[in-house]
Amino acid sequence: MFKNQSIAVTGASGGIGRAIAEMFIAQGAKVAISDLKSPSKTADEIGAVAFACDVSDDQAVRDFIDMAEAANGPIDIFVSNAGVGFGDPEHAAGASNENWELSWQVNVMSSVYAARAILPQMQERGSGRFVITASAAGLLAQVGSASYTATKHAAVGFAESLAIRHWDEGIKTHCICPQYVRTNMTKGMAMAEGHQDGLIEPSDVAEALKLAIEEDRFMVLSHPIVGEYFKNKAMNYEAYIGGMNKLKQKLGNDQLPT
Repeated sequence: MFKNQSIAVTGASGGIGRAIAEMFIAQGAKVAISDLKSPSKTADEIGAVAFACDVSDDQAVRDFIDMAEAANGPIDIFVSNAGVGFGDPEHAAGASNENWELSWQVNVMSSVYAARAILPQMQERGSGRFVITASAAGLLAQVGSASYTATKHAAVGFAESLAIRHWDEGIKTHCICPQYVRTNMTKGMAMAEGHQDGLIEPSDVAEALKLAIEEDRFMVLSHPIVGEYFKNKAMNYEAYIGGMNKLKQKLGNDQLPT
């Protein structure tokens, strides 16, 4: 399905980004990957081309797209995967302005920058796919990280806007909302490693994305239970807030994100 297609993936030195790149390469695609520092070692290992890209910078994102297309041709699928997360030191508004701003730039605006650069050519062709790696926190919440929760909700909202505006133009959007995945972000995080729904592998997320693309589905739930949680939240917000508060109390401050 992806043979000879040009794919670009941000935040791909490891974790979910690398797994997605590997999945596409296994299907015969030509893949360009980026990270804050050029992931050249990863690229050599998996057969991609690598570029450095600070996704919080509009021009840097444009430059990555230009370099990826120079290497592999016009991009068929762009995967906006880079993300950051910070904890709340003392209360829900306790994170620094710098952490809030970086969360906004990386988790939300990086996708806006990429879409702004790449949508015109996809509209001209009448085809293309734009993938946003959000999080289950974009549908539910991440206990102990208001900035992550708020910006991942915004990421889901932007993905919805892309789909609503452009699906009929042949441009498909896919929004990935996993719970805990075994990556550097979850390493040593007690609430992730002991979560009742399991800590899945990055390759599981990549396979879920592959299936969603094959079926032209917007929402990618590598943890299907998240869909049920989301329905329950919508049906009874009071029970949802109460349940999450009980979870927070059970975890204790020492197990919350830092």
